[in-house]
Amino acid sequence: MGKLQADAVRTIKEICGRYKDERTPLMMILSDIQKEYGYIPLEVQEIVSEETGISVAEIYGVVTFYSFFSLTPKGKYVIGCCLGTACYVKGAQQVIDKFSEILHIKPGETTEDGMFTLDALRCIGACGIAPAVSISGTVYPKVTVDKVATIVEEYRAKEGAAS
Repeated sequence: MGKLQADAVRTIKEICGRYKDERTPLMMILSDIQKEYGYIPLEVQEIVSEETGISVAEIYGVVTFYSFFSLTPKGKYVIGCCLGTACYVKGAQQVIDKFSEILHIKPGETTEDGMFTLDALRCIGACGIAPAVSISGTVYPKVTVDKVATIVEEYRAKEGAAS
């Protein structure tokens, strides 16, 4: 987000205002901000603190505790590789390593073009179709190393068609 523009500050204050009558509004506010901007940097947390009276330390603690919140921008497509026990024993580490190799990023990073973010997840509840990969809400079952390049190309082709 860089230096926040006036319209972004207004939007953040409006989001905070939506929940002024709630006893515990923080999760709802942060969730709406995450949906709106894709991440919650410190300067946004400071505005939320001013608007709600909740300390920046508490807000930061919530943002960093829950994996669905992010301090940095995410790619257009978030690739979540499950590394839970069932997925791990069926080769999930090799799958995430292959995504990492193809995309030239480590888990937790975003490609330079902003297209992909690679995340290591603990369990996505898809043990019966392990190893599972979730990409922006679509779950891919029984992903093997040899399927990774095809999956990445599928999303790159979508972008090529959209241009």
